Amino acid sequence: MQNFIQYTPTEVIFGKETENQTGEAVKRWGGSRVLIVYGGGSAVRSGLLKRVMDSLEAEGIAYEEMGGVHPNPRLAFAEEGVEKAIGFQADFILAVGGGSAIDTAKAIAHGTANPAVKLWDIWTNQVPLTQSIPVGVVLTIAAAGSEMSDSAVLTNEEIGKKAGLNSRLNRVKFAVMNPELTFTVPKYQLACGVADIMMHTLERYFIPGISCEMTDEIAEGLLRTVMSNGAKAMENQKDYDVMAEIMWCSSLSHNDLTGCGRGKDFSVHKFGHALSAKYDVAHGASLSAVWGSWARYQYDAAPERFARYAHKVLGIEGENQMEVALKGIEKTEEYFRSIGMPASITELNLQPTDEEIRELSMDATMGNTVKLSRLKPLSADEVYEIYQMAK
Repeated sequence: MQNFIQYTPTEVIFGKETENQTGEAVKRWGGSRVLIVYGGGSAVRSGLLKRVMDSLEAEGIAYEEMGGVHPNPRLAFAEEGVEKAIGFQADFILAVGGGSAIDTAKAIAHGTANPAVKLWDIWTNQVPLTQSIPVGVVLTIAAAGSEMSDSAVLTNEEIGKKAGLNSRLNRVKFAVMNPELTFTVPKYQLACGVADIMMHTLERYFIPGISCEMTDEIAEGLLRTVMSNGAKAMENQKDYDVMAEIMWCSSLSHNDLTGCGRGKDFSVHKFGHALSAKYDVAHGASLSAVWGSWARYQYDAAPERFARYAHKVLGIEGENQMEVALKGIEKTEEYFRSIGMPASITELNLQPTDEEIRELSMDATMGNTVKLSRLKPLSADEVYEIYQMAK
C-alpha cells in the first residue's frame, strides 16, 4: 500500500427536507452575503430555490441569484459569475444543482478571491491557486461527486478545451443531500450519473501491483451497490432508498476513499473530456462510450486485476484470467447499454473522421506531451487506436 493523505472535510447534511437547513449551514460556515448559482428552471418550478432562499432569509443572510449553468460548465459563464460576486461583495457561493453547478460555483469562488488573475490561468495551473472563498452545495443530481471532491472542470468554448483542476480549495464546506430532489431528474441524466459514479471508482481501481485490501473491498462494494440500484432506478426513480444509495455512492466514489493507498488514473476521463469539449456530449456518456475499448486495449497488462473486478463485482467465475477479464469488460458494456448509456462512439450518434480522431487524440494527451494510463503508457498514437476501436 502506498502512502496517502485522506482529507474529506465536507459536512454532509443528508436526508429528507434537509434543504431547509441550508441557511443554518451557510451561517455556521461564516457566510453573510451569498451568490446562489444554479442551472435551468427546474430548481424554480419545483420550489427548491424558494425553499433555499427562505432558509437564508430566516438566518438574515443576504443573497443574489445567478441561473443558467450549462452541462460541461462554461468558462465564460463562470467569469460572469465572478463579476457578479465581486459586485455583490459575496463572501460565500452556494451551488444548487449537480456537478456543473458545483464546478461553476467553485470557479466563481476562486475567481472572486483572485480578481487580478484570469480564471483560465488558474485552471491551467499557470497561476497557483492559493486562496478562495467558501462554497456550499444543495445537491440535486447524483453523478459528479463534486460535492465531496477536490476537483472541478471547466470548458473554454473559445478554444474548445475542457480542463480539470484539483486543489484542496475545491473542497466545499457543506453538502445538503436530499435524495427526494433526484426523483424528477430525466432518466438519461440519471443514467449518465450512474456511469460517472462507476467511472470515478473504476479510474482508481485499475492500477496494478499495489496491495490495498480494504480499499479494494470498499471500491468493489460501491460498484456493486451503484450498479444494482442504478438498474432499480431505471424502473422506479421515486424509490427513496434506491436514490439514497445512488446519492451516497456518488459522494464516496469521488472523495478519494476508493483510491486510498493506490491513487488514481483518470485516463478515461481525458478521453471523455476531449469528446465532450468537441461535441458537447454528456460527461457520463462520453466515459461509457470509450471505457470498453480502453479496457480491451490494456487488460493484458493486468489480467488478474480485471479478473478480480469481473469476479468480485460482476460475479463471473472461471479459471482462465484472460477469459474472465474479457467477460467482465463485455458485461460492463452490457450494463451500460441496459441503462441507456452508449458503449461506443457510434452509439453517441457521432461519426468522427480520421482527422477528427487525430485531433481528439492530441487534445487528450495535451498535444502528445503527456502519456495517459498507469497500465500501459498511452501516447497520442495509442490514444488514436483506442478512439478508433471505440468508433
